[in-house]
Amino acid sequence: MTRPCIINSVAPIRVCDNGGWTDTWFAEHGSIFNIGVYPFVEVQIEARPRGDEVDRIVLHAENFGDRYAVLPRSDRHEWIHHPLLEAAIDHVGVPDDLWVRISIYSEAPAGCSTGTSASVTVALIGALDKLSPGRMTPLEVAYAAHRIETEVLHQQSGIQDQLCAAYGGINYIEMFQYPYAAVSQIQVSNPVWWELERRLCLVFLGRSHSSSAVHERVIRNIREEGPEYHQLEVLRDCARASRDAVYAGDLVGLGAAMVRNTEAQRSLHPSLVSREAEQLIEIAREHGALGWKVNGAGGEGGSVTFLCGPSMSTKRAMVRDIEATNPLYQNIPIYLSRYGLRVWEAPLGSTGIGC
Repeated sequence: MTRPCIINSVAPIRVCDNGGWTDTWFAEHGSIFNIGVYPFVEVQIEARPRGDEVDRIVLHAENFGDRYAVLPRSDRHEWIHHPLLEAAIDHVGVPDDLWVRISIYSEAPAGCSTGTSASVTVALIGALDKLSPGRMTPLEVAYAAHRIETEVLHQQSGIQDQLCAAYGGINYIEMFQYPYAAVSQIQVSNPVWWELERRLCLVFLGRSHSSSAVHERVIRNIREEGPEYHQLEVLRDCARASRDAVYAGDLVGLGAAMVRNTEAQRSLHPSLVSREAEQLIEIAREHGALGWKVNGAGGEGGSVTFLCGPSMSTKRAMVRDIEATNPLYQNIPIYLSRYGLRVWEAPLGSTGIGC
């Protein structure tokens, strides 16, 4: 690169992850349905030829108000501030002849249980990849993001969040042997797409998802039962039912699959459907919602996705009642994302030329 440039990347978050828990190493094989939605996570890289700057890589995590220099891996012993971001930068790398400033932002609240951390990693890897010759495919980006969480940082992570961030849209994911999977994007008519988009509702419970102790107990139980554990098969079946319902334009059927999936989560451990989530579900039931899904693995905090009935005014009344119940509860406007990871160079200067 011989001149400055700006690289932008965005990736969607995901909701309605029916079949979650089966996309893991301990489930071995799985079926997952999910939907990529806006709001995006956003990454912007300002790059220019390296001068005499001491701080060659500057990271700005806007949501946290953090701006700091990222030292080369050889100059430190561990990732300190934002391990996931710093590990991704180390994994992809920045060409030695560049100075870069990396800005990261998400409109989705931290700990929302909508796969935001995976979306951030996918968007960051995609943007960094554009600094060097050669391009990673969306699948390669997704698997790289997954390896960073599991192999580099030794965290528990299924595969669905990274795949949804990379591909977007409405997905049916068949994991035939962890972590390898086939992604089938579900194509529907515009009226079905628009109606599904109109009826979906995402509510944040007001605090970050935090249930690691419960999750560890669930993992131990599943390991003891094995990958053919009955409740895992129920979850897999919920994903298949969701796929079939969407293909048929059957939103009632999709709602039923969401409800069944949430009950299957509860059967893994009662705490996976929290008291706050129960409160929201009861309000939604009173307003005739067709379905509800506690997002992610479930537990304290996080969010719930609702599939409402046909009345727009009833949906708005439901949201008003939910937000009036607790000032922490927050409706997050969402729109279905037809695209997954997108990376492009921004026009720069009067010539309109990027890198």
